Amino acid sequence: MNPTSSTALPGSSLDAARRRRELDRLAEGADGTDGVVDVLVVGLGATGAGVALDAATRGLDVVAVDAHDLAFGTSRWSSKLIHGGLRYLASGQLDVAHESAVERGILMERTAPHLVRAQPFVLPLTPLVSRGQAALARSGFLAGDLLRVSARTSRRTLPGPRTLSAVETRHLAPALRATGLRGGLLSWDGQLSDDARLVTAIARTAAAHGARVLTRTRALELHGDGALLRDETTGQELRVRARAVINAAGVWAGGLVDDVRLRPSRGTHLVLRSEALGSLSAGLHIPIPGETNRFVLVLPQGDGRVYVGLTDEPVDGDIPDVPDVPETDIGFLLDVLGSALDAGLRRSDVVGAFAGLRPLLDTRDAGGRTADISRKHAVLTSPDGVVTVVGGKLTTYRRMAQDAVDAAVAGRGLTAGPCRTASVPLVGAARPQVLAGLDVPSRLLRRYGTEAAAVHALGLADPALAEPVVPGHPVTGAELLWAVRHEGALDTADLLDRRTRIGLVPEDRAVAEEAARAALADAPGITGPSRH
Repeated sequence: MNPTSSTALPGSSLDAARRRRELDRLAEGADGTDGVVDVLVVGLGATGAGVALDAATRGLDVVAVDAHDLAFGTSRWSSKLIHGGLRYLASGQLDVAHESAVERGILMERTAPHLVRAQPFVLPLTPLVSRGQAALARSGFLAGDLLRVSARTSRRTLPGPRTLSAVETRHLAPALRATGLRGGLLSWDGQLSDDARLVTAIARTAAAHGARVLTRTRALELHGDGALLRDETTGQELRVRARAVINAAGVWAGGLVDDVRLRPSRGTHLVLRSEALGSLSAGLHIPIPGETNRFVLVLPQGDGRVYVGLTDEPVDGDIPDVPDVPETDIGFLLDVLGSALDAGLRRSDVVGAFAGLRPLLDTRDAGGRTADISRKHAVLTSPDGVVTVVGGKLTTYRRMAQDAVDAAVAGRGLTAGPCRTASVPLVGAARPQVLAGLDVPSRLLRRYGTEAAAVHALGLADPALAEPVVPGHPVTGAELLWAVRHEGALDTADLLDRRTRIGLVPEDRAVAEEAARAALADAPGITGPSRH
């Protein structure tokens, strides 16, 4: 990759025409040797896209499908954080903690430094935090810094933790209640510009390495030697033969392979306008009363919005396409905020909310709390050879993908090279000093990296495209157009709910619909329903 390129990485562009061509060739049996592909991947969240990239960079012939869109499921409903594993260290999951720290360093320093930046967090020492709890938290942050050292992540990438005075704490987070505030604890972690953008970058990088990335393509049946697929835009069914099949469908994985049992957990976030919390220079860890190692996170996004989360509640029954947010979750999060903030937040201040379902493996030994289930991922192989990867979390998607491809290569006797993804930069990746040399708005650099210049050029060529599509929100028409031409967006939901996150606030989404339809008109032949 040329780190100073201002155009799309060759072969990485996804659009409706490419999707149609590749589906047609697949239906005709024109791809693969003797009409058989090496690896069929089901699911295009972070893990599935990561599997496609891993397999393609090993020299394997890859088809990756999703019934909906890139990042349609759990991957887009995260806290937008790349965790260093501190929580898992505190619960004794040392292997998970170390793995998280290693993967955080890979993303921040090698594969996606444009998408992940260091984010400061303040844990306020309020009257509800005892001195013993404060000492325990301080020890935890120091241990987290040792994780950074063990993962060989530079201090320049992630500064060290320290204690703050009450004045410093209020300077970083003026919304905190001053009464009884003893100070704060400052720590650092990785923050994504956006989780759905990470998935899009992974999928496009896989496409650049030869993978066929096919959204709106549902797996109706999975077998060890292939699958029955259906093009959701036309209803056409096709049977694909594959030497290896990897099920990375997240919370839907159990519906494709019978012996996979999951215990989904709902994580809810609120969306607030930034002005509701005043000027926040850092995120916040607000302790949950009665819990020793759980916090509500306050996460400023830099786009006029703040996310507040998250819950950890078991979910029973059928898995919905888009999880609902119960009022009990909203009330819980507002109550925890009220324990530390002066701002009198009301239900009307919540302008949006979202929930994701964690695909946790049902171990039957965690009692009634999904919060106690290990976040370690698992790779399972069914009797007929389908490899399923479940559990884990966004931060460790790359390692999950590596383990799944390793299992498929070994189990199916494939000829493949070693895993390379720890050193393969994603689309747009470049060192910060390289990006700093581009004459482009910093917000675009944080979302598009080296491609920011090309996105910015669309607005220079047509000033109307340089304007925000929603007053008070920074996304421009040029970004919508880029998503249609290069990022595989096929309808307004793809544009507003995943390529951008305008849709997290329903009021903003309604305003942006017209601009989204205008961008889609640039690509004749796009069909299909608009689904959130």
